[in-house]
Amino acid sequence: MTDARTSRRGFLAGSAMAPLLAALPQWVQAGAARIDAGTPELWYDQPAGPWIEALPVGNGRLGAMVFGRPAQERLQLNIDTLYGGGPYVQDNPKFREALPQVRSLIGQQRWQEANELVAAALMGKPNKQMPFSGAGDLLLDFPGLKSAARYRRSLDLDSAIARASFFDGSARHQREVFSSVPDQVAVIRLEIVGEGVIDLDLGYRHPDYQPYGSFGDTKYDAHGVVYVGAPWDHRESPLTDKRPASLAVRADGSDALLIEGRNVQAFGIEGLLRYALRVQAVGDGRIEAIGDQLRVRGARQLTLLVAGETSYVSYQDVSGAPVATVRQRTAAAARKPFAKLRQDHVDAHRAPFRRLHIDLGGDEANARPTHVRIQDVPRQADAALTAMYVQYARYLLLSSSRPGSQPANLQGLWNEVLHPPWEGKYTININTEMNYWPAGPTNLGECVEPLLKMVEELAITGARTARDSYGARGWLAHHNTDLWRATAPIDGPLWGMWPTGGAWLCTTLWQQYQYQPDAAVLRRLVPLFTGATQFFLDTLTEDPQGRGLVTSPSLSPENEHHRGVALCAGPAMDRQILRDLFDATLAAQKLLGQADADFTAAVQKARARLPADRIGAQGQLQEWLEDWDAGAPEQQHRHVSHLYAVYPSEQINVRDTPELAQAARVTLNTRGDESTGWATAWRLALWTRLGDGERAYKILQGLLGPARTYPNMFDAHPPFQIDGNFGGAAAILDMIVQSWGGEVHLLAALPKAWPQGRLHGVRAHGGVELDVDWQDGRLARAQLRGRAGQRVALRHRGRRIEVMLDARGQARVDPAAFASPA
Repeated sequence: MTDARTSRRGFLAGSAMAPLLAALPQWVQAGAARIDAGTPELWYDQPAGPWIEALPVGNGRLGAMVFGRPAQERLQLNIDTLYGGGPYVQDNPKFREALPQVRSLIGQQRWQEANELVAAALMGKPNKQMPFSGAGDLLLDFPGLKSAARYRRSLDLDSAIARASFFDGSARHQREVFSSVPDQVAVIRLEIVGEGVIDLDLGYRHPDYQPYGSFGDTKYDAHGVVYVGAPWDHRESPLTDKRPASLAVRADGSDALLIEGRNVQAFGIEGLLRYALRVQAVGDGRIEAIGDQLRVRGARQLTLLVAGETSYVSYQDVSGAPVATVRQRTAAAARKPFAKLRQDHVDAHRAPFRRLHIDLGGDEANARPTHVRIQDVPRQADAALTAMYVQYARYLLLSSSRPGSQPANLQGLWNEVLHPPWEGKYTININTEMNYWPAGPTNLGECVEPLLKMVEELAITGARTARDSYGARGWLAHHNTDLWRATAPIDGPLWGMWPTGGAWLCTTLWQQYQYQPDAAVLRRLVPLFTGATQFFLDTLTEDPQGRGLVTSPSLSPENEHHRGVALCAGPAMDRQILRDLFDATLAAQKLLGQADADFTAAVQKARARLPADRIGAQGQLQEWLEDWDAGAPEQQHRHVSHLYAVYPSEQINVRDTPELAQAARVTLNTRGDESTGWATAWRLALWTRLGDGERAYKILQGLLGPARTYPNMFDAHPPFQIDGNFGGAAAILDMIVQSWGGEVHLLAALPKAWPQGRLHGVRAHGGVELDVDWQDGRLARAQLRGRAGQRVALRHRGRRIEVMLDARGQARVDPAAFASPA
């Protein structure tokens, strides 16, 4: 096929998906499926129009957006390793020689010269990283379908199944779509009840961007057709969404399609990946290949099994066999009855999903379509929508981050185009970390495994950057990374010259470990923390004004302190992250009995010389060592990096550091409550941790409303970024149960809008699991589960008590114990 529709360069990217990892001892197994969850569903009385109305399904590796269109259903596909490029080294060879001069220029505040030298000698080559791509569309045309009366589509969070149903005359059409973890396929089930049959023409549409060249080869075999793409060059990354042209493919028998693409260049990096998609049809109708389409006629029940894979084996190996893999997966799934496929999927999803239940009341709102409820916020109170927002975030995390998959990226697993905004990769100066904020408290510890694996790989590539660029031991990563685990600074001196991304990933893993302690995980964490700490022991420099040890060059993520200038030494966020990193490293080593006296002394000495947090002339928490906040160009900047110490850290808190907590409030008031999606979620979390439930609730209404939540409940940055969903869910739980300072804080920021409710299965530090009920804004019941003999400190209404778990690892708390303040 060489017509205009197929004269394009096929996008290549991806990874060979490794087999699912064996379950970790506690991290994966924590929390049995005890709760009989009557979880609300997202539902609509009309099909999806634009992508932000479609409903997501995913198994960590293979994702789909389901549009629910009656006459031509569209399933937009994603493969978690479908990225541009191939293994590459990005480190700038001029970096090490230029580094001392850059530090000197920053020390002299010769900003323009420092900017120019950083851009020329320190930025990675290329100065961008590889994009996460869409994998095209399956198009299901239903000839002869005349009407779609009594239409309804939904996403059931408890079963992880997207559904659509409608009537065409007297025939009722029922459709289900899910992406199975056990079978590693997406399943499309079509049924008809009453008179009539299912007629289907199925085709594939490539996620084409521009018509460069043509497909290089077309191969036919007994199972379908293979397309091998010619080179496709996307050296730049425009943010426009140019719609793909349609592409129909041939099939033979019940094997609907088999596509393989190859992309040769991406941002100047050779594209070495191949990818494959395969659909196998199983049903009671006549299934055959006619021309360019798979045709089904006269079916009453039809199951389409979809597999997608790339040749990615690891960040340095692209030798996988995606064609063989997708054949194997679809063939294996075809041997199972549909009922078994469905039940295995549901069981695998419910096991972790049902660990947590949240009820804030207002269930009568579930009778209204989801997009209508979002549109009505904040004019109409909808506590049940808030509860569903939490469960939807848990659903998204389970769907986009499973053992064996890649971590959730900037869009989780779902992206429509070849060139997503910000390449859709991993931005590790907040967004990737925020993706995992809810994992621990919402009892989904297994979802952290892909992040841990990525950090282990970054410790290898980051060691090269540390050695070659900084002349240092250990490892680091800057503010972005991708499938290929690039660790050099990118994007220019206003954004990329930040050396603390790897350190923040480490503190994120440590925070998650607190929720589900496990010796096997700890053994993996210690070398990561030790290496990250060694890098900073070697690279911290003396502040020219004698204020201690500082990072240089660095910046406070994405914020300018003078117009056009972000470069600086020792921003507050760096100092805060390093305090947490150093503490975590020493604590982890001690737990494993691996503490080294000389190393411990060096870390403690360096930590003591990190400048303390400062309060500026306006009473604000200073973002930089100098009191530049009042003159900074963007007073309402989306990042609040220097408030890391408040959340997700606990260095600044209302109990131990009240003056710094008040300074944080001043900063937040200056920044304002309205920002981008993820930044709104961070503000919500910060006010929650500061104990102001009413301010937090006000911000939450802005997050849930149509300005920051799309009709399918995806977070609107805009455009879509999934971190707002995850950060918002974590903050909502923090309004009810907080875990910091060695204590579990009950109803610490509960707003008046939720006078009664239940939160069961929430996790706290120490691996404790809690069931909390409240009535009239007061604690009514608290049940704890953990290790036998474990002591847990609880704080509520100003009073602190200690509870010891019994021989079964359980305890019930008498609310009367908190009747009067301490």
